[in-house]
Amino acid sequence: MTVLAAPARRKAWRRVPAIVWVFLTVPALVEVGMVFWPALNSFYLSFTTWNGLGAAQPVGLDNYSQLFSDDVFTGALKNNVIWAVGFGGLSVLGGLALALALNRPRRGVGLYRSAIYLPMVFSLAVTGLFWRVQYQPDGSINTLLGAIGLGSWEKQWLANPDTALYAVLVAAVWRQVGYVMVLYLAGLKGTDPTLDDASAVDGATAWQRFRYVTWPQLRGVNTVVFAVTVIDSLRTFDIVWAMTAGGPYHSSELLSTYMFQQGFKFLNLGYASAIAVVIFALALVFIITYLVRATREEAAA
Repeated sequence: MTVLAAPARRKAWRRVPAIVWVFLTVPALVEVGMVFWPALNSFYLSFTTWNGLGAAQPVGLDNYSQLFSDDVFTGALKNNVIWAVGFGGLSVLGGLALALALNRPRRGVGLYRSAIYLPMVFSLAVTGLFWRVQYQPDGSINTLLGAIGLGSWEKQWLANPDTALYAVLVAAVWRQVGYVMVLYLAGLKGTDPTLDDASAVDGATAWQRFRYVTWPQLRGVNTVVFAVTVIDSLRTFDIVWAMTAGGPYHSSELLSTYMFQQGFKFLNLGYASAIAVVIFALALVFIITYLVRATREEAAA
């Protein structure tokens, strides 16, 4: 059977038109040249010291040993954990709540959906500049606080080390929540409404219907939302750089902004590559852990 299968397999390959191979090969080569090769090269550079000129000098694990004795790096790592939890949690909770509220057809619902999704149209840099204006001492945030009698809450939000990271986080969530809402709206359209109606007839509360009927049907979209949110939280750069550039005093520094500074401001490309590898490893650990857990739950169900 193996001898007969081989010629049959070769005939199947030959039946594929040449143009199909062209359309498959060209993107594959672009992907290898533009994504995989630079990624592999960054792994190599993380074991070297290099300023962009001349040959890179191997230093073994020195870059990685320096990372955890670097106060700025450990602070950025801590900020990244805060950012991942805050950005991911608030975006998912806000997006899911909005999706549930706007899922049923009603007058003007399309306008609300469009308005909430609108911030995603703007780039992160533009969003950062917009919110930077709002956070100015005479900006709309402080003006609003003063108007409602909370003048004591007025601050220089982006110049205060205690509030800078959270101020940027609010701006990032404001932009992301509309995207998560759209993902959950798509997932809710794929659920079976008859199950929800049947559980309502049986006397289930709104929370019980969501917890035991709707939520299990969103398992697939939850995986997508988790992966997208984790990756976005770890690669966040534009909005932080536009609003604070990691300051003041590195209080809003993330791994991505610190990597950029080391690589392109101080030309310490080997050290910056080591930070990039850490970012990649964190994303991989989070996503693989979640996928394994989701797969086990699906198998158990």
